[in-house]
Amino acid sequence: MFPPAGGWRFDQVKGLELDFDWELVDGVIAPRAQAGLWQNHVRGRLRGVLEAARAEPYQVVGGQCVMVDERNAPEPDLIVFDHRGLDFFGTECVPVEQVVLVVEVVPPGSRQDQRPLFAPSEVPYYWRVELDREQKLAVHEYWLNADTLSYFPAPSHPVHHEKLVTELPFPVEVDLDALVGF
Repeated sequence: MFPPAGGWRFDQVKGLELDFDWELVDGVIAPRAQAGLWQNHVRGRLRGVLEAARAEPYQVVGGQCVMVDERNAPEPDLIVFDHRGLDFFGTECVPVEQVVLVVEVVPPGSRQDQRPLFAPSEVPYYWRVELDREQKLAVHEYWLNADTLSYFPAPSHPVHHEKLVTELPFPVEVDLDALVGF
């Protein structure tokens, strides 16, 4: 299967029968990496904490594509978005304009970084969740600089260990140690 000139568009790819999970990045069908048990576990628990803390009009979902543009529909681990105006049954990808937080849970040494996709689209907050050498979680919290359309580390607490406490996009407190293990 050869890509069309200029790369794939989401409307061309969504109907293809592909034997793998994928996301669309820069017009390229990119296979999604297999997540480890710890990643799935942390993602699920973190989703539960965010769901419990969220306020209207926000919703939390995992495994959902975000429509950045016709050639970019990445699938972050978790997103928090404003659900107003969305068709619950008809929405295939959440429009990037409605996303307020992207969360990526990445394996040690990962070069995966979707900040360059989301910052120009003005997603205000981005968290990168990593496992350190002691098998403890570290959450890197980034805020959008609206002038440069790039992320910078959160000024008050750029990296969270043991406990994540933040007020944005809504107040939440997460015991990071409780997210790891059975």
